Amino acid sequence: MPRESKANRKARALEIVSRLERSYPHATTELRWSDPFHLLVAVILSAQCTDVAVNKVTETLFRKYRKPQDFASADPAIFEQEIHSTGFFRNKTKSVLGAARMVIDEFGGEVPHTMEELLRLPGVQRKTGNVVMQIAFGEPSGIVVDTHVDRVSKRLGLVATTMKPPEKIEQALLDIYPRDKWIVFSQTLVLHGRYVCIARKPRCPDCVLEDLCPKIGVAK
Repeated sequence: MPRESKANRKARALEIVSRLERSYPHATTELRWSDPFHLLVAVILSAQCTDVAVNKVTETLFRKYRKPQDFASADPAIFEQEIHSTGFFRNKTKSVLGAARMVIDEFGGEVPHTMEELLRLPGVQRKTGNVVMQIAFGEPSGIVVDTHVDRVSKRLGLVATTMKPPEKIEQALLDIYPRDKWIVFSQTLVLHGRYVCIARKPRCPDCVLEDLCPKIGVAK
């Protein structure tokens, strides 16, 4: 593929998000939640786990643990068993229960509204913080870089295929997209990666971006 100028890449990137927005007009997280703390818990549990699997767990979990105080007083051994199917259950238990205690002790029982404060919570990195800021508070704090956004942004040639970690990928995407597109780009690209530009065999003939995509890293 010929080297793309910065101006052309910017124009292509804006057309990409425009098409995604039309294709996924109601894009949002597929995790089920009823308040910001439940969303925070669900996102922590979703690490290395599908949203479908997390929703199965939280359907029961959130009926038992309704507030941060309920999580903070949970028996870790019991909680581990309750979230066992999401994987990495010991670390996730420490993160969720620790986050609940910090939310109570330092933030008056409310999930903090800034990225800086969210990143202080156990188990919260920028991906988790961005999801909470975007979905719970409608704040474009950055761009969510999960496995789908990582893969698809590289296939689209928006970032270099060798680029990592997620924070570096995020910064590269922030340099391309204006702030008012950060949320819609995040949420639509996640869905596009989940259902169309899938990892092993992307559905290129069904893709609204096919003519804009160099298909970098896709087997011909």
